[in-house]
Amino acid sequence: MQRNTLQRRAIRRVFMSVERPLTPDEVLEHGQRIVPSLGLATVYRNVKILADEGWLSEVELPGGGLRYELAERPHHHHFVCRSCDQAFDIHRCPDEVRDLAPEGFEVDGHELILFGRCEGCR
Repeated sequence: MQRNTLQRRAIRRVFMSVERPLTPDEVLEHGQRIVPSLGLATVYRNVKILADEGWLSEVELPGGGLRYELAERPHHHHFVCRSCDQAFDIHRCPDEVRDLAPEGFEVDGHELILFGRCEGCR
């Protein structure tokens, strides 16, 4: 078990307060408001530890680097802003998603990613 350092507590606070997938750079930006001396190497090391412990999940979105979010989140999808590259959660699924598979195919899961411009970039 890893130590619960000031930096790790700050990173946990970031993920609990910013409810969307974050890049390590975004974690650093938010985390430095809590611990100004927080560094990028510390962020990378701690998000890996938190992911390995099952507290964070890795989120891979097309066109961007690896992001992280709280692992306990229920099923959801993502919206990626093409202007600012931030990712946002979408909390509903289209009802007809299973009907999109070819006839005779069995769907056992799905992932939906929308692209566009977020409210702040419009």
